[in-house]
Parts: sequence; structure tokens; C-alpha cells
Amino acid sequence: MNIQLSDHFNYKRLFRFTLPSIFMMVFTSIYSIVDGIFTSNFAGKEAFAGINLIMPGIMLFSGLGFMIGSGGSALVARFLGEKNQKRANEIFSFLIFSFFIFFIFISFSSIIFFSVFIFFDTKHFLEFFILVSIKVWRRYIKYIFFY
Repeated sequence: MNIQLSDHFNYKRLFRFTLPSIFMMVFTSIYSIVDGIFTSNFAGKEAFAGINLIMPGIMLFSGLGFMIGSGGSALVARFLGEKNQKRANEIFSFLIFSFFIFFIFISFSSIIFFSVFIFFDTKHFLEFFILVSIKVWRRYIKYIFFY
């Protein structure tokens, strides 16, 4: 069944377009739940509280990654469909460069912002910050290249 955007949309066709995005968001949420279960069982209640404190920020950045990744891939696909390989490469390169600059800025501003908490509990803060930073970078690299 070939779907054209000029065709009349019904609920079945709409579901066919939106179902992959719905599944992706459900599995992303399940990932957060499973992460919380393992953290609370193996690392303790303080680590679980830390995950719950940082998770809204991670979801915010995930939403930004989904948004820019979806829009950027649509632009790249448009220009590839028009056989304009040079413009598609320029847009893709700009997206990758923008992501790296943005997340380097976020990383350094987070270090400055959270440096206040180092005075309270240095050992746990640094472990937590390193783990969260690795997790955030891994997720965004995945969204950039595999979404």
C-alpha cells in the first residue's frame, strides 16, 4: 500500500505513520523505568533519588534530540529526493556540528553549575556526574546516527 500525502487520510493511514514514533517513546520510557529498578536494587536509595532528580533533564534533552533528529532527517531526505547531494551533505554536516557544539556547551555549563555540590559530597557527586554524562552522550550519539 503506497501512501501519498495528497491522498485522503483516515485513521488507519495516520496510525501507520505515527505507530513507530509511539513505540519509540514507549520503549524510551520503559528504559527509564528499568534503569530505576536496577539502580534502586543494586546501588541504593541515594542513587535512585539521584536518577529521579536528573531524569527530567535527560528527557528534555532526549526531546530536543528527537525533534532536531526528525526535522534534520526530513530535510536531508528532501534534498536527497531532489538529487541535491551537496545540499543534503551540508545540512547533515551542520546538524552534526551543531549537536557537538551544543552538547559541549551543556557539558561545561553543567560542570560549572554542579560544582557547587562538590563541596558537600565529592566522591558520590563525581561518580554520579561521570555516569550521567556518559549516559547522556551515548543517548545523543544514538539519536543522531540511528534515528
